Amino acid sequence: MTGSLDALFAATVLFVGGHFALSSLPVRLALINKLGETRFLVAYSIVILVVFAWMAAAFADAPVEALWTPAPALGWLPAIAMPISIFLMVCGVTTPSPTLAGARLDDPGRNLVGGIVRITRHPFLNGTALWAIVHLAANGESRSVILFAGILILSVGGMWHIDKRREFLYGADWGPVLMSTSVVPFAAILAGRTTFDWAGIGWWRVLAAVAIYLALVGIHPFALGVPAWPGLG
Repeated sequence: MTGSLDALFAATVLFVGGHFALSSLPVRLALINKLGETRFLVAYSIVILVVFAWMAAAFADAPVEALWTPAPALGWLPAIAMPISIFLMVCGVTTPSPTLAGARLDDPGRNLVGGIVRITRHPFLNGTALWAIVHLAANGESRSVILFAGILILSVGGMWHIDKRREFLYGADWGPVLMSTSVVPFAAILAGRTTFDWAGIGWWRVLAAVAIYLALVGIHPFALGVPAWPGLG
């Protein structure tokens, strides 16, 4: 199940395809009708986590085959960009958002367009897209191309897919969300359609992202055999 590029490719295709298949409206609605929304979300999460674990193990065990030699300066891209990526992902999983699984626009007493959502309504997927882009640029070997190309496709396609699903489910009620937020970070703020909301983000998310980043820097050479910072170790 691991130890080859074929295994990594199969795991990545299943991880990416599984997300799109299980979240597509025909499949999702059919399973929710059969299982209920809570059981569906639990089952969905378990399946995705199992496949993710397989993909991660397959990546770690896959042979390293050079496809091209990136410029040395590109090796610093992940070190510089990953704090931003992790910050977006931390905000994405800790901030009420109209694009989160299970979120409802009519939830009473919840502000779904505050904090990081003012910057982008897809903070987590923008974070994973940035993670994929900088690692694709910095690594010229086959296993990285397979993994990070898959993550990038899932991230960019996922933003579009979520927006289309929300538009179908909420109709005209989705319009105000589109008008006051953006997919591209800061686009809605720069266009004057919303304002920056630092209070809704808070310093604790910044500190959490820094702590996670430093932990990953420490783990990186042991888990993947290469330092997170070029020339370190």
